[in-house]
Amino acid sequence: MAKPVLLVTRKLPEAIQARAARDYDARLNPDDAMWSQDGAEIARRAKEAGAAGILGAAGDKLDAACIEALPDSVKIITTFSVGFDHIALDAAQARGIAVTNTPDVLSFATAECAFTLLLMAARRAGEGERMVRAGKWEGWAPTQLLGVTLEGKRLGILGMGRIGRELAAMARGFRMEIHYRDVQPLPPEMEGGAIYHADDAGFLGAIDILSMHIPGGEATRKWLNAERLARMKPGSIVINSGRGTTVDDEALIASLKSGHTRAAGLDVYDGEPRVNPGYLGLENVALLPHLGSATIETRDAMGRRCLENLDAVLLHGTAPPHRVV
Repeated sequence: MAKPVLLVTRKLPEAIQARAARDYDARLNPDDAMWSQDGAEIARRAKEAGAAGILGAAGDKLDAACIEALPDSVKIITTFSVGFDHIALDAAQARGIAVTNTPDVLSFATAECAFTLLLMAARRAGEGERMVRAGKWEGWAPTQLLGVTLEGKRLGILGMGRIGRELAAMARGFRMEIHYRDVQPLPPEMEGGAIYHADDAGFLGAIDILSMHIPGGEATRKWLNAERLARMKPGSIVINSGRGTTVDDEALIASLKSGHTRAAGLDVYDGEPRVNPGYLGLENVALLPHLGSATIETRDAMGRRCLENLDAVLLHGTAPPHRVV
C-alpha cells in the first residue's frame, strides 16, 4: 500500500524528518527555502504532489485563498506551533480539512524566553554585551549600566494561561509579586497567590513589569497602545513573547524614547521577520529572533505532536488528538 504523501513546508529537526520519511511519502524542505510564505506556492506544491497532509509552521501563508486552492486530496493541516492565527480556520472547516497544533509542550521553554528578556531588560544585559563586543568596556565603574532588581517588583502577566503560569512560577523564585489580567480569575489552587485584576486600568497601574501572553487576531491588535502605556508607572518594563501584533510599535518606541517605559524585551514582531526600524537604534530594548520554543527538547516534542496528529488521520483513520477545527 502506498504511503500517504506529506508536504512539509519547513526544515524540521532531524529526528522528526526521519520519522516523517519513514512513515510517509514525505516531500521535505531540506534547505528551508521560504516558499511557504506564498500561499499559491503551497497550493501548487500540494496539488503537484497529491498531498494528503501538510505539515506547516508559523508564518506559512495558509490563508483562505491558499486553502480554497488546495487539492481534494488534502485531509489535514498540522502546524508546528501552538498558535494558528496564520491559518484560515473557516476555510479549512468549510472544506472538511482538519487543522491541528502542538499544545502543552512548549509552555516552559516560552516562559524561559520571556524571563530571559525580563532579565536582559531589567539588568541592561544587551547594552553590556554590545559594549564588550565593541571593545568599549574600560573596566568596572560604580555607576556603569545601572539596572533594576527584580526582587520585590510587581510582575503583571497579561494572559494567565499555561505560559503565564510557568512564568509566574519562575518569578516567585525571584521574590516577585505576581499580578494578572485575564477574562476571568483562575481557581485559587491555580493562582498560587497571584492577584487578579478585572480591568486594564487597575492592572496596569499596579505593576512594575508587563509580560504579554495573549493570542493574536483582530481582537487583540495593538492592545498595548499609547493610552495603556501611559497608565503604567514611569520606569516600567514591557516584555512581549506572545504575538507581535498585540503591540502598537510606534507607541512603545515613543514611550521608550521618552523614558516613561524604562526598557522592553521583544521576541515577536508585527510583520516578522520585519522589525520596526525604530527599535533598532534604541539601547533600552532587547530584541530576540522569535526564540520562544527554540530548545532541542521542545522542538522535538512539537514535531512529535505534529506526527501524532498526522498519524491519527492519515494512517489510522481516527480523530487527531490536538484538533483546532
